[in-house]
Amino acid sequence: MTKLFYEKEITALLVVDPYNDFISEGGKIWPRIKAVAEANNCVPHMVQVLQSARDAGIRVFYAMHHRYRPGDYASWKFVAPIQRRAWKNRSFEFGSWGGEFRAEFVPAHGEIVASEHWCSSGFSNTDLDLQLTRHGIQRLIVIGLIAHTCIEATVRFAAELGYDVTVVSDAVADYSDDMMRAALEINMPNYASAIVTTQDIVEALSAMRTTISTT
Repeated sequence: MTKLFYEKEITALLVVDPYNDFISEGGKIWPRIKAVAEANNCVPHMVQVLQSARDAGIRVFYAMHHRYRPGDYASWKFVAPIQRRAWKNRSFEFGSWGGEFRAEFVPAHGEIVASEHWCSSGFSNTDLDLQLTRHGIQRLIVIGLIAHTCIEATVRFAAELGYDVTVVSDAVADYSDDMMRAALEINMPNYASAIVTTQDIVEALSAMRTTISTT
């Protein structure tokens, strides 16, 4: 693999959907992803990547799913199956513990939370592209949930918009190993310039920090 190199001024970490419902014991969706997430240490790796990004001084953005509120979709003519499931399960319910950031991922001062996405892509009908563009970001490092839905949709949209994208393979999770493989080995390689491990990205960000400190 070509040595990873990122420029601080144009690179950002994008954290997708670190809600309690997804990645905390007791969360509504955690039982569905627990086996895969624990097998690849997804949550500890997400924490590690986030801390490395903060240490390197690159900007951090969050792409968060719409939080359930009473009446959602009730007047919509068409509701996508994935939205219907979220509606039925009251996923990420506004005002509830499940709809809060897991403690390790609460945004720090200056980190940017984009407007919530209604389906899967963090870009569709949100201000994420505007926020990234206004901050001069051209390259994204992506972590979070779920590999074959929000991560894949966000990565595809990012590529369409002209961003260079890196996906951290063991800092994402899915409902099954097959879904993970389809997303990471078949679909996303068409859109992500690099699909790497947490160790790879931590080393690259550490090198960035060392370069900055010696210049």
